[in-house]
Amino acid sequence: HVQLVESGGASVQPGGSLTLSCSVSGYPWSDTNSNAIAWFRQAQGREREGVAAIYSAGVATYYADSVKGRFIITRDKTKDLVYLQMNGLQPEDTGMYYCAAATPRAGLRWDRREDYDYWGQGTQVTVS
Repeated sequence: HVQLVESGGASVQPGGSLTLSCSVSGYPWSDTNSNAIAWFRQAQGREREGVAAIYSAGVATYYADSVKGRFIITRDKTKDLVYLQMNGLQPEDTGMYYCAAATPRAGLRWDRREDYDYWGQGTQVTVS
């Protein structure tokens, strides 16, 4: 049974930094790139969008254009944690941030919501 628990959300001023954590349990980690953990976010009144993803082998990472160069996704294999380090935060980064896990599948697309089977409850990030 896969469980994801996010933490680290807060209110910050523009230009500030935050690091979100996703505690992952029961997930079938593997050393292939056929499964992934991702961060999505949803601003009020908008669709949930992919922010960043790390494939299970921990080699490949992907980012939305809007966060490239500012956000970094990493995985701590020893603690089953996935982090999202966010720098240079702007008001448009405000939203609920969700951790999501995809089980192995062919053709996995990192930013496609439908490819993710498990979701956390979210953690709120407010930049103002």
